[in-house]
Amino acid sequence: MMVIPALDLLGGQVVRLGESGDFARPTVYADGPDGAVGLAWRYVVAGARRLHVVDLDAARGSGHNGPLVQRLVVDAGAEVEIAGGVRSAEDAKRWLEFGAAAVVLGTAAVRDADVLARVAATYPGRVLAALDVRDGRPAVGGWSEVEELSLGAVLKRWQEVGLAGVIVTSVDRDGTLLGPDVGLLTDVLSATRFPVTYSGGIASLDDLRAVARAGAAGVILGRSLLEGRIRLDEALSVS
Repeated sequence: MMVIPALDLLGGQVVRLGESGDFARPTVYADGPDGAVGLAWRYVVAGARRLHVVDLDAARGSGHNGPLVQRLVVDAGAEVEIAGGVRSAEDAKRWLEFGAAAVVLGTAAVRDADVLARVAATYPGRVLAALDVRDGRPAVGGWSEVEELSLGAVLKRWQEVGLAGVIVTSVDRDGTLLGPDVGLLTDVLSATRFPVTYSGGIASLDDLRAVARAGAAGVILGRSLLEGRIRLDEALSVS
């Protein structure tokens, strides 16, 4: 199971939002480009092979952190997958041709599977679809809206797309440190043929082991690493 540290960018800072993606209560963990790159380097020195970089401003349509994301792609020393505001073929092309290892489509993947399919066909092995789940439904638009679709319906739409994988996030658990939603992970694994990466609520090595036992191909860690509840070198030993 690949362990992927997250760097969530808001206003040029590495932050964690409040519980369940609350933009009104962010906590700053690294300020400015130098702070963000320094944090990325610490993760890479500890053994991270890939970083999950989220442009939160772009995700909610209130601006972007493009120059900082570019610097992380160039300077982080590891593969970078970019999420947040990647909602068109042009967005995906820009980041993939700049040098990102992968892009993550969330809102676009849920609302326009044709865009997802075109991008995945053009860049095989480099496109991930995000299934962000709030109250059992897909959350889009920076988690500010919920689509009236079942998770199964969304996953069925993606079945014939050439995805590198699916990222499932429990929005209800995100930032809570209350443990993973293993039931959600299991449901998604049973409904898709793609490798699944899990995110949301993980607070301990036991939580990581539970996600690994369920069959996740990867896990994204945010607050638990930033607050020292989990050491990255220890997390990387879980399989």
